[in-house]
Amino acid sequence: MEFKPFSKKQMTALTFWHAESPYNSCDALICDGAVRSGKSLCLFLSFIFWSFYRFSGADFALCGKTVTSLRRNLITPMCETLRTLGFECKETLSRGILEISRDGIQNRYYLFGGKDESSAALIQGMTLSGVLFDEVVLMPRSFVEQALARCSVEGSKFFFNCNPSSPSHWFYKEWIKGKKAKNALYLHFTMAENPSLSNSMRSRYASLYSGVFYERYVLGKWVASEGLVYPFFKDDMLCDVPLNCEKYYVSCDYGTVNPSSFGLWGLCDGVWYRIDEYYYSSRKEGAQKTDEEYYIALEKLADGRSISAVICDPSAASFITLIRKHGKYRCIAAKNDVLDGIRRVSDALRGGKIKICRGCLDAAREFSLYRWDTSAVRDTPIKENDHAMDDIRYFVSTVLYGNEQSVFAVAARR
Repeated sequence: MEFKPFSKKQMTALTFWHAESPYNSCDALICDGAVRSGKSLCLFLSFIFWSFYRFSGADFALCGKTVTSLRRNLITPMCETLRTLGFECKETLSRGILEISRDGIQNRYYLFGGKDESSAALIQGMTLSGVLFDEVVLMPRSFVEQALARCSVEGSKFFFNCNPSSPSHWFYKEWIKGKKAKNALYLHFTMAENPSLSNSMRSRYASLYSGVFYERYVLGKWVASEGLVYPFFKDDMLCDVPLNCEKYYVSCDYGTVNPSSFGLWGLCDGVWYRIDEYYYSSRKEGAQKTDEEYYIALEKLADGRSISAVICDPSAASFITLIRKHGKYRCIAAKNDVLDGIRRVSDALRGGKIKICRGCLDAAREFSLYRWDTSAVRDTPIKENDHAMDDIRYFVSTVLYGNEQSVFAVAARR
């Protein structure tokens, strides 16, 4: 990695723990703000440098939403940087341990994923000298507090990194607003704090987001979600169906009382087009359909095309079972993280990675109606006009941004 001179704020993050720093008595460092602002790099390097400055033979924790995302976003790129600085890094994948050494000093860094409430049990019983949380707002409070409680060694410190979320988020209220009581140094980063980011790249990132995501990820503000989920989507973004597609998928949001929405996707010249749809509301039509009737609708939508897989609402267990029983299509339970999925769909639409064709009338209608729930404590869309929105999100999260080919199941009719 090629380094450019660090900004003043980056240098503060890198050295706050040093004996000559006016902030060395702080128990915690919090770095929040815009994407691509350099906060993750500085926080990680500061954490490692501090741990070697203060300890030898000690245990620490590196925490992400999942261990996989932690390795991808932090461990792999940062270890390359550390090696260029003379450190040796050895990761034992089976044990989730990263051992780092230099000049006769070695420390151990345990990797943890804090994806849900059950994750707190993973870290119980440990004795730690410090902990780093990458994207702390994505972790449950119970996990974060359990990890903090493990830091019982004298001189231990906490390192937090995140993009902004809702101002009602517990971390914002307790740690950022309460930074003085927590004895924490709080540094807010903008893209301007990253000297390695060119003006053209800043403009590019700014163009990828809109609405609440623009305010949070580009401006770095802790703002509440309100208004339309996809405010930039207009009818003039609808396009014609491409003539030739090289690959097809179907995405399904399944409902019995609620509407069902199926989307047919085709890949053409590197862009995924939602070329057709099936949408059925039992309330509107006055009659519910069976799983078998929905399967017939699925086959009609596919219209003899070779479908790579059907990406299905993970809660639709009976429909998934039926698709696999027929044995004609691979069926994969979709990734269903709502907020991450919405962000990915926004990125994919604005980046031209997916396009919606003119025949998808119900999808177009829902784009104009799908709104945030301003009464919710956490970021939550209103559960109305969200069925095509869900099937689009399933496709984007599972196929466009996921690795759907890694695992699948199929059954043949006997």
